Amino acid sequence: MTTKSVDVLLVGAGAMSTTLGVMLKQLDPSLKISMIERLDHVAYESTDALNNAGTGHAAYCELNYTPQAADGSINCDKAYAINAAFETSLQFWSYLVQTGALPEPSQFINPVPHQSFVWGDKNVEFLRKRYEALSQHHQFEVMEYSEDPETIKEWMPLIMKGRKGKEKIAATRVRYGSDVNFGSLARNMVKFLEAQPDFELLLNNEVKDFYQNKDKSWSVTVKNTESKETQVIDSRFVFLGAGGGALPLLQKTGIPEGNGYGGFPVSGQWLICKNQKIVEEHASKVYGAAPIGAPPMSVPHLDTRVIDGKKALLFGPFAGFTTKFLKNGSVMDMFGSLTATNLKPMLQVGATSMDLTRYLISEVMQTHGSRVMSLSNFYPDAREEDWEISHAGQRVQIIKKDENGKGKLEFGTEVITSSDGSLAALLGASPGASTAVSAMLSIVERCFPEELNSAEWKQKISTMIPSYGHNLTEDANLLRTIRQQTLTTLGLDPSKKQQLQTDTDSLQEKTAETAA
Repeated sequence: MTTKSVDVLLVGAGAMSTTLGVMLKQLDPSLKISMIERLDHVAYESTDALNNAGTGHAAYCELNYTPQAADGSINCDKAYAINAAFETSLQFWSYLVQTGALPEPSQFINPVPHQSFVWGDKNVEFLRKRYEALSQHHQFEVMEYSEDPETIKEWMPLIMKGRKGKEKIAATRVRYGSDVNFGSLARNMVKFLEAQPDFELLLNNEVKDFYQNKDKSWSVTVKNTESKETQVIDSRFVFLGAGGGALPLLQKTGIPEGNGYGGFPVSGQWLICKNQKIVEEHASKVYGAAPIGAPPMSVPHLDTRVIDGKKALLFGPFAGFTTKFLKNGSVMDMFGSLTATNLKPMLQVGATSMDLTRYLISEVMQTHGSRVMSLSNFYPDAREEDWEISHAGQRVQIIKKDENGKGKLEFGTEVITSSDGSLAALLGASPGASTAVSAMLSIVERCFPEELNSAEWKQKISTMIPSYGHNLTEDANLLRTIRQQTLTTLGLDPSKKQQLQTDTDSLQEKTAETAA
């Protein structure tokens, strides 16, 4: 058995690990980094384009990010936070494009308007209130709203095609939304990393065991799934960014911070349009209202994607249930994750989540015809022969104890770090990859505090992410300046291609305070 030593070990080669790897290499090029991936390709699980439930989450169109309270008011806090996190991602990608670490932006991100569409008096009233609440804030000030069928027809012609009757409808639009191919983004990040010294990608390798040494470093046993050879990698820091596979790995580490966490797997399926003529008639992401009990990944949307330069049209995703934690996982994954500390919370969630259970059963029982019927609510002229089914990736929702010690199902992502900062893991799903940069920044803050306190790292991180240290939800001028720059750099708003030198100078002056 061979042994090697590295500074950083990244487990998983998806959106999270690749983001953290590039971020750390930018901050300190001398770091020795190894990346472990159990498959023979990079980013082919949840990060891959057709496995991803949603791309470019900015809270512009996702109605579940703005829940309505019992008194009818709209809670916008989550929408503000997700939008700010996505703006952080756009800054980091812009920096990588400008420095040549990422290729021409259209290889991984393309302009696609983000729109919401609802029907029925109750949903129309909700969307109107949502628009009124959000559009007053600078993060959403460009959002448009309409109940006029002719205006909505201009925004989303396919959805209005063949629509009859007098039922009330409403829609919102943000024109500079985007479609992100996270699979392409992750693979391009790995391509950049492989061109750097002291980086190693180990495909077809699976982590089997963890042991923490007295100096707080980790000895990680890794097995090659093809040659069956094993090796031990000693690392000062370990990140578990393996999607649904992160929970079992976290449990193997034995760190107390991972106690009590369980996972509830949710699978998904897409309807994909086979008729290219129909594909060309739609050019936006249109989200509707979620059915009762539906998890966030299953909020229905008619979704334009750009995959390897070709336009595609997806509807769904339709949820399902499997005990696998990964698309290429084992049916024993969920059972193997049961422990003495998470069994009770998981049983409690199972007993109290009947809406979700009924929803998942109804989804599993659907036929191709019933799925197309669901699609017809968005696209009335939909025909079964124009659509085919495709399996999406797995999502593992977090189960943990609430403040009263009872099991709670969380629809979000959560970063878990050991008390000594030597190991971190990311659990959960939506909004996932869209907020990868913010999530990985939080890991840098927690696990590299001394380095981050140095002048070199402060300066570098402010260069990569100009808003670092500032609150975009509170600072309207900074948000507008940064948004103008990222939209231009990434080609997301052609109308903003203008001279930006004045704004750039003022931004550099403002962010210099953070670097000082």
